[in-house]
Amino acid sequence: MSLHPLDLLVIVFYVTGVLAVGWHFSRRQRDIRDYFLSGKDAPWWALMGSIVATETSTVTFISVPAFAFAANARGEGGNFTFLQLVFGYLIGRLVIVALFLPLYFKGELFTVYQVLDRRFSGQVKRAAASLFLVTRSIADGIRLFATALVLVALTGWPDPVSILVIGGITICYTYLGGMAAVIWTDVMQLVVYLAGAVVAAFLLLGEIPGGWGQVVAVGQEFGKFRLFDFSVGLARSYTFWAGLFGGAFLTTATHGTDQLMVQRYLCARSPRQAAAALLTSGVVVLAQFTLFLLIGVMLFVFYRHFPTLPAEVAARADRVFPHFIVTQLPHGLVGLVIAAVFAAAMSTLSASLNSLSASSVTDFYKPLLAPARPDADYLRAARWLTAAWGGVQILVALLAIQMEKRVVDAVLAVASFTNGPILGLFFLGVLTRRVGPQAALVGFLTGIAVMLLIWLGLAVSWQWYVLLGAAVTFAAGTCASLVLDRKAEV
Repeated sequence: MSLHPLDLLVIVFYVTGVLAVGWHFSRRQRDIRDYFLSGKDAPWWALMGSIVATETSTVTFISVPAFAFAANARGEGGNFTFLQLVFGYLIGRLVIVALFLPLYFKGELFTVYQVLDRRFSGQVKRAAASLFLVTRSIADGIRLFATALVLVALTGWPDPVSILVIGGITICYTYLGGMAAVIWTDVMQLVVYLAGAVVAAFLLLGEIPGGWGQVVAVGQEFGKFRLFDFSVGLARSYTFWAGLFGGAFLTTATHGTDQLMVQRYLCARSPRQAAAALLTSGVVVLAQFTLFLLIGVMLFVFYRHFPTLPAEVAARADRVFPHFIVTQLPHGLVGLVIAAVFAAAMSTLSASLNSLSASSVTDFYKPLLAPARPDADYLRAARWLTAAWGGVQILVALLAIQMEKRVVDAVLAVASFTNGPILGLFFLGVLTRRVGPQAALVGFLTGIAVMLLIWLGLAVSWQWYVLLGAAVTFAAGTCASLVLDRKAEV
């Protein structure tokens, strides 16, 4: 399928605007403080928009409607139970504001892992940063692949070509504009993809015979509006307990100890503004997840009335919304919604590239390989590392073409697997005083080893990964400190 000229014009206009923002901010950069922290002058509402846009990738736009459209092979989903996870997200934000935000405004930080350097040692800092670099590249490479699914549906291009086009555009504007470009394009992209989703939802509703009343009737008949699942068991995802506790720990890790999100707080003018941005973002995220789940229910109702889904689309729910977009929306609006999908992806991918570069430069390159260099040298390295990490994520996306899992599960599982040990490290640093660097490393490595065993050999839902990883790391580090301290005393 080829794009109508009007749709193509909308998309080109959007991409040109994004690249122009990157070029604009590239002229203001003097050092890595400008490139990574946007001069610490970003208003709270822009940071809020950036947090929401980053948290909402193409996985949200494509795979969350798929969650409500149909259950997976294990019978999870096909309803609104995803929101139980979002309730946990809100609790996690409160924990971050109370526990971690004050630490991030004691002196000037470029990465969250510098907190571990202050509390423990450079070795502990680099261990956590290394894990971040690996898992962030994998998770966001999968997100890049999810975006390519839309371009494939639009153009008929092969998956690799679509991945290279999207990845290349994102690398260009992030390379040029740094964090300032990321924040302000995020705000623009938030408006674009929410507008695209709302327009698609209203047009979809208008195509359903019987309108909203029919959506409610069919949705209730098939249990699509079911919100709570109080079943107990570590193997099952999207239960109330997994969502509340697992979601709280997941957000405390991703938004409190992951460079991707913490970098936004470091751009704030004060701790109060950072807190306002984070807490407000939780309300917006809850509203938008509800919107995308509702779109999934409406897609289910629509295709029950019009059973026109090709077999290859029906077999993979992630492809249903893209299929509806390209086959049912009028020209011009197709371009708007596709631009919205790209916006959702680019907001996360651009932030990912900048945070990966920030950690690479400030946690590794500057202290280990190039101390006391001119600012221009670090700025040059930051840009080249941005491009390099973009290449890594493109490679991951190409490998993800063979992936069978539902995309949203794959992305969140990768993030949850390693965020637990990192969160446990931060708990050791904040909640204890006697645990030293050696004990912290023992706890961290133990946490990773245990999570690897759980992942490979136990039927445990990914929604418990962060809680388990953090608990094991904290317990192992605390016990190790007792042994190491006793040996030191002897």
